[in-house]
Amino acid sequence: MESAHRTFPPKQRFAVDRPAERSRPERSRGPSAAETWTLAVALVAGWREGQGRADHLLSDLAGSSPDRGPAQNLFYATLRHWRRTEEAIRPLIEKAPRVRLQALLAIAGAELIEKPEVATAAIVDNAVEQSKRQLSAPEAGLVNAVLRRAAPALRETPSPAAGATPEELASYFSHPTWLVKRWLEEFGADATHRLLEWNQATAHVHLRWRAATPLPAGLEPKPWPGWFRLAHGHWADIQAALAAGHCYLQDPATRLAPELAAPAAGEQWLELCAAPGGKTLQLADLMGGGRIVAVDRAGGRLKRFEENVARWRTAGLATEIALLGADGLALTGEELAARDLPAQYDGVFIDVPCSNTGVIRHRVDAKWRLKPDEFTQLAEVQGRMLAAAARFVRPGGKLVYSTCSLEPEENAEVIEAFLDDEGGRAFTLEASALGRPWEHGHDGAGAFRLRRKA
Repeated sequence: MESAHRTFPPKQRFAVDRPAERSRPERSRGPSAAETWTLAVALVAGWREGQGRADHLLSDLAGSSPDRGPAQNLFYATLRHWRRTEEAIRPLIEKAPRVRLQALLAIAGAELIEKPEVATAAIVDNAVEQSKRQLSAPEAGLVNAVLRRAAPALRETPSPAAGATPEELASYFSHPTWLVKRWLEEFGADATHRLLEWNQATAHVHLRWRAATPLPAGLEPKPWPGWFRLAHGHWADIQAALAAGHCYLQDPATRLAPELAAPAAGEQWLELCAAPGGKTLQLADLMGGGRIVAVDRAGGRLKRFEENVARWRTAGLATEIALLGADGLALTGEELAARDLPAQYDGVFIDVPCSNTGVIRHRVDAKWRLKPDEFTQLAEVQGRMLAAAARFVRPGGKLVYSTCSLEPEENAEVIEAFLDDEGGRAFTLEASALGRPWEHGHDGAGAFRLRRKA
C-alpha cells in the first residue's frame, strides 16, 4: 500500500464521542487509560475520515479536554507507524473494518512497536478492554484475535539492513515509497536510513531560554547556546517561565535563519509569514533594539502571536515588534506608509509555507499529505513570495529566505530561479545554511541570505 491516508474536505468540527454512562469527576490526577484511549480513537478516526490535519484536530481538542497530552502521544505514534501496522493487520481481516475499529487496532499496533518493554499480552488485553467500552463484543473478540496474530510481525521484524529496497524501507519505516525513492536518489542510502530512523522517533520538547534568571529543573543543555531539551516528567517545572516569557518552545533548527540574518541593533526589519512568532522573537533578541514589522494574515495564528508578544514585553524586550494583519503577497509600500511604517527596510525575513519534510518528526502526518508533484507547485508559490518580499529591501539591505524543507526544489532551486529572474538580479547570495537531522541532531531547515546591491 503506497499511502493509507488521503486528505478529504473537512466534514465537521472534531468532537469526542464519550461513553454516556460515565461523567467526568473533578480531579487533580491524570486521565485514566479509558479516557486517553477514547480521545485517541476519536482523533485517529477523525484523521482517517478527513476531518482535518493532525495539528488542526488537536487544536480543536485543546480547549475542551485536560487529557490531550497522553492522547496526543497515542495519536502521533499511530500516525507515525500507520503503514507498518496497516500492512500487518489488514490481511488478517476479511473485510475493511469500520473506522473506529480500524483506529483502535492501529493504536494498539503502534504500542506493540513502540513499547517493547511491555508484554504483548498486556497491550492486547488493554486493547480488548478498550474495544469492549468503545465498540461491541464481537469487535472486541476480533481485536483480540487479530492483534495476537499480528504481534510477531510488529515486534520481531528487524530493521532493514544495508541494501534494502525502497519498498522494504518504506514499509518498515512507514513512509510513502515514492518519498523514500526520492531521498535515496538525493541523499544516498546511509543518510536516508538515518533520516527515516529520525522521523520515526518520538519528538523531544526543546526550548530557547532568553532570561537572566535561574534555570528550572529538567533542562538538558544542547550544543547551541541558550537551547535546552526538556527532560521527561518536567513539564510543570517550566510553566511559570513560559507564562512569564522567559523561554519559548521551538526546535533548535529554527535558529539557523535568524542567526544567518544577523540583524544589528537599531535596524528596521520586515518579517512576512511571521506568526506565531518564534523566529520573530529570535530576531528581536539578536537585535537588542530596533523595530520589526511582523506581518501575517488576520486570524487565530495572529491572535496567538499578539499574546506571545505581550508575554515577551513583560519579560523585557528591547526591540519593538509591530504586528500587521495582512497578506504578504498583496502588501504594498503605500499600505505600509498609510500606517506610518517604512516602505523599505534594512532587512526582510520570509519563512515560507513548505512541504515540512524537515519536520516530519513533529508533523507526523505530513508524509501522508504530500504528493510527488507538490514540490514543484510549492516552489512556484515560494518563488512568488520571495519576489514579493524583495520589493521592500532597501539598497544594500538583506533578504532572508527560510524553509523547514529538505528538498532542493524548495531551497537552493528557488534561490537560483529568483537570482536568474529580472527582479532578483539586483541581489547576490551571501550565505546559506542547511539543517539535516542525520548530520545536526535537530529538525531539517534551509536558510539563505541575499544582499541587495547598493
